[in-house]
Amino acid sequence: MPMNDLLESLKTSELGLTEGEATKRQQKYGPNTIHREKQQSQLLVFLKNFISLMAILLWVSGIIAMLSGSIELGIAIWAVNIINGVFSYWQEHRAAKATDSLMAMLPTYTRVYRDGKVKQLNALDLVPGDVFDLQAGNAVPADARLITATSMQVDQSALTGETVPESKSVAFASGEGKYAETNIVYAGTAVGAGTGRAVVIATGMNTEFGKIASLTQKQNKESSPLQLELNRLTKQISLIAMGIGILFFITAIFFVHYPVDQSFIFALGMIVAFIPEGLLPTVTLSLAQGVQKMARRHALVKDLNSVETLGETTVICSDKTGTLTQNQMTVNHIWLPTGEYTVSGQGYVNNGQVQRNDQPVDCTSTTDLNRLMSIAALNNDTKVQSDTQSKKAKILGTPTEAALVILCEKAGFDTAHTLKIMPRIKELPFDSRRKMMTTIHRENDQLFIYVKGALSDLLAHCTTIQENGISRAITAADKKAINAANEKYAAKGLRSLTFAYREVPFKNQNQVDGLEIANAERQLTFVGLTAMSDPPRPEIYDAVKKCHEASIKIIMVTGDSQLTAKSIATEIGLTSNQARVVTGKELDEMSDADLKKALKGEIIFARVAPEQKYKIVSTLQTMGEVVASTGDGVNDAPALKKANIGVAMGVTGTDVAKDAANMILTDDNFASIVAAVEEGRAVYSNLQKFLLYIFNSNMPEAVPSALFLFSRGLIPLPLTIMQILTVDLGTDMLPALGLGSEKAEPGVMKLPPRARNAHLLNKRIIWKAFAWYGAIASVVSTLAYFFVNIEAGWPNQPLMSSGVGYSRATTMTLAAIIFCQIAAAMNCRTTTESIFKLGLFSNHLIWTGIIVEIILLMILSYTPGLQAVFHMTPLLGKDWIFLCIIPIPIVLIEECRKWFFRKRHSTSIN
Repeated sequence: MPMNDLLESLKTSELGLTEGEATKRQQKYGPNTIHREKQQSQLLVFLKNFISLMAILLWVSGIIAMLSGSIELGIAIWAVNIINGVFSYWQEHRAAKATDSLMAMLPTYTRVYRDGKVKQLNALDLVPGDVFDLQAGNAVPADARLITATSMQVDQSALTGETVPESKSVAFASGEGKYAETNIVYAGTAVGAGTGRAVVIATGMNTEFGKIASLTQKQNKESSPLQLELNRLTKQISLIAMGIGILFFITAIFFVHYPVDQSFIFALGMIVAFIPEGLLPTVTLSLAQGVQKMARRHALVKDLNSVETLGETTVICSDKTGTLTQNQMTVNHIWLPTGEYTVSGQGYVNNGQVQRNDQPVDCTSTTDLNRLMSIAALNNDTKVQSDTQSKKAKILGTPTEAALVILCEKAGFDTAHTLKIMPRIKELPFDSRRKMMTTIHRENDQLFIYVKGALSDLLAHCTTIQENGISRAITAADKKAINAANEKYAAKGLRSLTFAYREVPFKNQNQVDGLEIANAERQLTFVGLTAMSDPPRPEIYDAVKKCHEASIKIIMVTGDSQLTAKSIATEIGLTSNQARVVTGKELDEMSDADLKKALKGEIIFARVAPEQKYKIVSTLQTMGEVVASTGDGVNDAPALKKANIGVAMGVTGTDVAKDAANMILTDDNFASIVAAVEEGRAVYSNLQKFLLYIFNSNMPEAVPSALFLFSRGLIPLPLTIMQILTVDLGTDMLPALGLGSEKAEPGVMKLPPRARNAHLLNKRIIWKAFAWYGAIASVVSTLAYFFVNIEAGWPNQPLMSSGVGYSRATTMTLAAIIFCQIAAAMNCRTTTESIFKLGLFSNHLIWTGIIVEIILLMILSYTPGLQAVFHMTPLLGKDWIFLCIIPIPIVLIEECRKWFFRKRHSTSIN
């Protein structure tokens, strides 16, 4: 559309809107901002922590207990539910607050034309029809059409993932790929070089940035694998507990001939024994500990369940720019007609040097190299502020020119001194049509025309070539060698830049004024090429290796070119050189079946659009994969939201990406993802250890009731319901929390992710909990019960069913279960490794829990008021000696079993 027609359609002019008209439009269009996804009220967020399947089961259990007359029991069960719900809310609220503070941004101000005058306004106040100025370093505040543009280049990586800035001009050209129109600038991008003036055509959610944000917010977040597994586990436990309760209820009535009300209370005790009331708080605390560990390693987890989900990850869909790479263009090679040079050091920090045959080269003593450095330094509008300690840099300009600035520093070239000798007196700005930039410098009576640009365009203007400081006519063989070098770099995914110059005598200022593109950029002398790339992050190599060892597939999904994507993927070991590269255009033409087939092999996606990233993640999920998607740009947000876990970059990431993600890397370090995967696997393993630990106490809790039942009441109940609850809610929970903090066992990252059909509660845990640990604890606790009765004269005297003697017997049974659990806490710390090799006292939290549970046992036994509630009485000195001996043989027996397992496993491998 012609500019005049556009301005007319927007009812504006090149001098912008009036304040009155702008106010009207602000009321119509609203603030120029990206609306965050509508947040639930804090009340609903709080209440959701009390309506999970396990929470509902506990509410119902509490009601049943109260209706049966066991008021204390019902209150205790409800108290557990309330404490867990409050704690879960508090943890997630803390994470949300941390995320909000991370995403808080300072206001962005823009130079806007209002009433014909330039004003500094908050970008939030922009409306369609506003006219504003742009210059290097500015963020583009809205989608806009350029009215004027001088040497403008815009970094659009937040939208496209493409590292190289797009050239912008007033004249329309479609460019390559989406968002490549030359006369449009987009919200969320940044001006790297040049200046311009633009008229706003879209603001807020109507911008391309906003449309992608809207697409992201429409995605419904699915339940995490852990949530699904906990729901499944709750159903399993509920069925088991209810089934056993009904069986015991019927048996008590028809076999023991108990009254219905007493049979109901008895059955309720069995249900309580088999429901792990401490499951929710322990899971929550275990996940919270994982969150805290990740926070210390620069990974902010917004949702507790995301920690464990990472442990199940089978595929990571990773952006390239800024995620696998540093998003810092770096010159790697210099090619001159006399030979090739390498450049050491990465990123925008002067920590390397130019080398020839691995030996440092002084550019001042090498004429051709010095000439190339002179062009690179002087034909340059970018400034770089480096910090050698933090290895970070702030650039004002384009990444390509920043790479040349650092190259000159590495070569020891004195740019400031040279500029004093050869000041710039004229510039012919870069434009996307001719793909060249020219600066003209004067030194005494000589003019130096310095040109840099794309080889395909610049070489045609070269008639001579410099070799060892001497210019000679360029030959076909020279051009063949130059093109061969360029193709070699392109095959490696490197971007080349060509340098040339012309030297003419200075006559007068009119001569300088008359130098234009047509007569300046001709009869040039070719000097050389530089080849540059966005280097991989230093830590990425080890991170990729660990992912492969853990059987986690990494798929690069980038908006960059095919050659660059494949080069980086091969270099960091992501894929082999035989990997298939699929472009966005090819992806559009692929059927779902073809895409699934392709995803099973080595594959890289290049030149993809936001909706295509979403399609890739979605397809992988339909294949049964647990997908983590990483990224930093707004173009990554839909895939981040769709993935099982989205991982956004905290430093370079956009607000939209952070909002869509489950986890934010506060240091943008890809290696933190690998650490998170390891932590997630540890969390899952610890949850299984916890289940093993709490279920092994179910047997000694249930066996006393079974003895009572099958003896038809001849054996009084060795354990009361409140004592069972003491184990489940008091003594069991504390060491279980210690198990939740156990470090990952060695080799956890050399195992494949758990199968999707694998479950927390599996046959191995059930067998081990009930038939091994549970059986031992049942025998020991039953012996403890009869130990007290034997002292009272049994079998010559009837078993005690009331009084202090009976209370001592039940207290001893409870205490024996607790001391068996002390041994179980030690045994559950490892699957096969010896506890002595791990370190008997290495987990301080477990020992703290053990000490606290012994103190709790003593408080309940020796406090008069609590004795009546829990049917307990003080134990004798010999009772405590018996109890202290219990854990020793149980730990040693388990050590023998683990030793036998390790030996058998070692033999089978050999």
